[in-house]
Amino acid sequence: MPSTTKKNTRVLVAMSGGVDSTATALLLKAQGYEVIGVTMKTWDYAIAGSCDKETGCCTLDSIIDARSVAVREGFPHYIFDIREEFGDYVIEDFVSEYLAGRTPNPCILCNTHIKWEALLRRADLLGCHYIATGHYAIKAQEGGRYFIRKSADHHKDQSYVLWGLSQEALARTLFPLGHLTKDKVRTLLKEYGYDTLSKKGESYEICFIPDNDYRAFLKHRVPDLEQRVEGGYFVDTKGNVLGRHRGYPFYTIGQRRGLGIALGKPMYVVDIDPSTNTVVLGTVEELIHNAMTVYKTHLQKYDHWPEGKVLTVKVRYQDPGTPAVVFPRDDNTLEVAFLKGVRSITPGQSAVFYEGDDLVGGGIIYRFYDVQNPAEIASARREWEALHHTKSEAK
Repeated sequence: MPSTTKKNTRVLVAMSGGVDSTATALLLKAQGYEVIGVTMKTWDYAIAGSCDKETGCCTLDSIIDARSVAVREGFPHYIFDIREEFGDYVIEDFVSEYLAGRTPNPCILCNTHIKWEALLRRADLLGCHYIATGHYAIKAQEGGRYFIRKSADHHKDQSYVLWGLSQEALARTLFPLGHLTKDKVRTLLKEYGYDTLSKKGESYEICFIPDNDYRAFLKHRVPDLEQRVEGGYFVDTKGNVLGRHRGYPFYTIGQRRGLGIALGKPMYVVDIDPSTNTVVLGTVEELIHNAMTVYKTHLQKYDHWPEGKVLTVKVRYQDPGTPAVVFPRDDNTLEVAFLKGVRSITPGQSAVFYEGDDLVGGGIIYRFYDVQNPAEIASARREWEALHHTKSEAK
């Protein structure tokens, strides 16, 4: 492994051709690192029958944009084909999770098991000490452990999607944009002479579903899916039949629009039972629960889960977070009791745990349920409220 002084330290930068990854490469080059750019081809749109609408990080246009920056700045650029690795793991998991009645987050799975591993393998081949990405996150270290901290731009913060990164991966990862805002990054690109690129928009779509129609993707991947799941029923929370639906994989927890049924009042998907092909509808109040089981957990900040401690938990990317008490059940399963009800806890999505701005760890939501304020939860709530009140008075 080469010395880690910047002048002779080689870093492999993941470049999508967008604003953030371009700024990452430019900043590291300006800091004296020896930059090598890489664009990963993760998906073939023709396979999905969607080659007429390529968007996102692995299209021909994005590859050309990344290559153009590398040529202009005078550093090498490579294209790595990881479609086989990506498809075998990410796509199969995506389909199987929906067939199990859950709603997966493939971007987190890809980060954890595909992109970082692929980048580190290529980094070793190219003699790179570090890899770097354009994520808005900060790498911190305490007590010999690396962990993610929320970025300076909390509106853009991407720590939620990085909870699965290992200590080995974090040790070799740089996040140059962690202390910057998105506006500052766009300004930097203009200063570097990339005025047109600085105005480039962002894609929030899943890379292999460019039209955001996951239902069509599932039907394409599983040709007989509609026949297998047709004939199921909508029921209310008491089990009363409300009507027919198109098949349980085509619905997600919290969904209100596109149900295809009129009941005279707003109704939401509050539960899905794949074993009976049943979709349960309820009111917005019936979407709220105060406990959940989380499995496939991974720790960053500590080497064990802090039992009985109040942490802030996000159950989706845009969730502001809710205080909750964590009770480890075994090495990779938690019971989580929220200090107030949380809406649309969705099995298959990630639960990410924070201590202030520090990411403690995360896991996959397995189920939601309700507890009736057992003594330890009530005590934790009082302690948290007292602390919160004290901080408010100090301000």
